Amino acid sequence: MIPGLMLLVAHPPAFRALVLYQIGGHHAAFTARAKPWLDDLAAKNGFAVDYIHDTDTIDETSLSHYKLFIQLDYPPYGWKDRAVTAFQRYIEEGRGGWIGLHHASLLGEFDGFPMWNWFSDFMGGIRWKDYISTFARANVRVEDRKHPVMRGVPASFPVTTEEWYTYDKDPRPNVHVIANVDEASYQPDSKIKMGDHPVVWSNPRVKARNVYIFMGHSPDLFDNEAYTHLFRNAIFWASKG
Repeated sequence: MIPGLMLLVAHPPAFRALVLYQIGGHHAAFTARAKPWLDDLAAKNGFAVDYIHDTDTIDETSLSHYKLFIQLDYPPYGWKDRAVTAFQRYIEEGRGGWIGLHHASLLGEFDGFPMWNWFSDFMGGIRWKDYISTFARANVRVEDRKHPVMRGVPASFPVTTEEWYTYDKDPRPNVHVIANVDEASYQPDSKIKMGDHPVVWSNPRVKARNVYIFMGHSPDLFDNEAYTHLFRNAIFWASKG
């Protein structure tokens, strides 16, 4: 070795994350903020991120390369058959972790596709019912402050622009609720309410570490320190299982 010359050794990433996102639509601005945020987080923490915008390439072989699957505003319908089979095994057998945002609970018959019943069960047996199309500000309240995804997250934090989906029933009996939205804090107020309204939860009945984070519409979420802290925590927790 030439004296004074440092040998640089490339280290493999700590893990790889696969991010599934939609092209276009009114959530494009959220995705446009999410991707550089994820890339920066990966670069600073030694993991790698790959992006896909449809399910054409998803199968058991492709998923075997990833310790984390992030469903970034991509709905649970219209998936290719082999992607459905591979994803269900990935979750049921704990082959990697999963984080779903926003559109992952858009469960029902949409765009000519039937509801994915397995996914509905995975999300607590729910079906999408309604949403606040004009958006509302509201406070998210943490229920399980000891859960790893909530480490360092305030007990309550505001979300300024969100649609706040409602469902045909409360998922709480079938999932572990981590946070809820305070419907009394809606600004402006809305009649579209659930009463008990979980917005962050996990399904302990499958082997994969998993967390659903409803909030995921507006790009200003990436200016919300509580939200980015929650998302960051979820990535490092879910990728370990």
